[in-house]
Amino acid sequence: MRANRRQRLGGLGSGAVAAIAALAIALAAVPSPAAAAEGASPSLDAVVDHVTQALGGKKAWDDTHYVKFSFAGRRTHWWDKWTGRHRVEGSTREGQKYIVLENLNTREGKAWVDGQEVAADKAKEWLDRGYGAWINDTYWLLMPYKLRDPGVNLAAAGEETIDGKTYDKLALSFGKVGLTPGDRYWAWIDRGTGLMDRWAYVLQDQPADAAPTVWKWEGWQRYGNVMLAPHRAQVGGDGKIELGDIAVPAELPDSVFTSPAPVQ
Repeated sequence: MRANRRQRLGGLGSGAVAAIAALAIALAAVPSPAAAAEGASPSLDAVVDHVTQALGGKKAWDDTHYVKFSFAGRRTHWWDKWTGRHRVEGSTREGQKYIVLENLNTREGKAWVDGQEVAADKAKEWLDRGYGAWINDTYWLLMPYKLRDPGVNLAAAGEETIDGKTYDKLALSFGKVGLTPGDRYWAWIDRGTGLMDRWAYVLQDQPADAAPTVWKWEGWQRYGNVMLAPHRAQVGGDGKIELGDIAVPAELPDSVFTSPAPVQ
C-alpha cells in the first residue's frame, strides 16, 4: 500500500506540486473567524449591551425604586422612579428657598417659596422649573442609562484611543422628546470596563458647527445595585460639577413627596 501511495504521489507533475504548495501557503495566511474578529470594533448593540451590564444590568436599574442626589450644590432631588413622584428643593439666584412636590407624569403638584405655599395660579411656573431641573440634572447623572430611551437616535461614531485606552464612541440626537430636542451628544465608552468616561455636547441654541463641550465622568462606584459617577470635570477648562448626596434607598416615607416639612 505504501508503494502504491508513493506511486500516486509521484505521478503528479511539477506544476501540480507547485500549485498545491501555493494553495497551502494561501490557506495558512487566511485568519480563522475568531482571529478575524479580534480587534474588530463591536457592533452598536454590543456596545450598548456592554454599558448596560457594566452599570449593573437592566433588572438592577428597573428594580431601583428611589434616587436621591444633589446637583452642583444648587438643589436636591428625591425621585420615585416607579410612580413619577418628585421632590426638589434649593435656592434661587436671588436667595429664595423653594420646595416643589410634583408628579412628573401628570405634571401636577404644589410649590412653596420661603415657607409659603405658592398660589394655584402661579404654581405652574414653579412646577415647570422643577420639571426642567429634573430633566437637566438627571441627564447629568443618568445619561448612560438612557441610551435606548424612546426618541433617542443612537449611532456608532467610530473608536478613539485616549491616554492608552480604547473607546467606542456613540452619537446621540433626539426626536420630539425632552425640552431641548435639538441638543446633540457624544459618549465615549471604555471598551474594557463598559463605562462612559466622558461625554460631549452641542446644545440646540448653539451654532451647528460649534465645538463640542467635553466633560469627564469620574469616580464610578456602586450605589445599591447600580453604578453611578459623582464627579464631572471639563476637558480643556476648569469647570467642575459635583453630583452629591447620591443614594438609592429601598424605602422613603410618603411625606418626602407629600409634605414640605424637612426630610429626616
